[in-house]
Amino acid sequence: MKLKVCGMKYNPAEVAALNPDYLGFIFWEPSPRHFDGPAPEWEEDGPVRAGVFVDAQIGEVLEKTRDFSLGMLQLHGSESPEYCRELQSRLRGAGLDAASLVKAFAVGPDFDFGKLAAYQPVCDAFLFDSRGPLPGGNGKVFDWSLLEDYGLETPFFLSGGIGPESIQALEHFLSMPVSQRCIALDINSGFETAPGQKDITLITEFMNEAFWQNAKGEKHEKR
Repeated sequence: MKLKVCGMKYNPAEVAALNPDYLGFIFWEPSPRHFDGPAPEWEEDGPVRAGVFVDAQIGEVLEKTRDFSLGMLQLHGSESPEYCRELQSRLRGAGLDAASLVKAFAVGPDFDFGKLAAYQPVCDAFLFDSRGPLPGGNGKVFDWSLLEDYGLETPFFLSGGIGPESIQALEHFLSMPVSQRCIALDINSGFETAPGQKDITLITEFMNEAFWQNAKGEKHEKR
């Protein structure tokens, strides 16, 4: 299992030095974690840069993918399967199709997992988040047992309110059969001192937790 630290703003280089698998940059202006600086730099074998978009124009997504060398595109709005298909086509045309495409969904008690089938051919993975006033980063945990109704084979990221206090709940989640399709945890506001200011100590402690080492099946060492 991999780790994505999302909502980069003030100290991405410090977080990159911890060597998580992905760093997420939010390109949605209303977010308090909106990233509008130059592309940060780190070693080539460092974390994959993930761009988070909310109903953005495809031209904007292509521009950010090129400028930031994004290796993952996370769609957090109401993007349709047709939008995803067109985006894939235009990424290929621009020679940017190495970037994986991840569609995010806000999960609640009445969530219809059936609608995800249409996205399977055009997405590399899904991301399951909590419902809230913002498309993401609401700091709330949803009932992960709802994922037992997820019957598709597309892998997913688990997001939504994960924090240092989530260790026991995550251990339980990893005992659920559906966790076999979870390829990454996505952490954000639970590991901050302010929006976009990541707490290096908290992230380090989380990465050193026994449950996390077991989930990875190996030490989380620098690649």
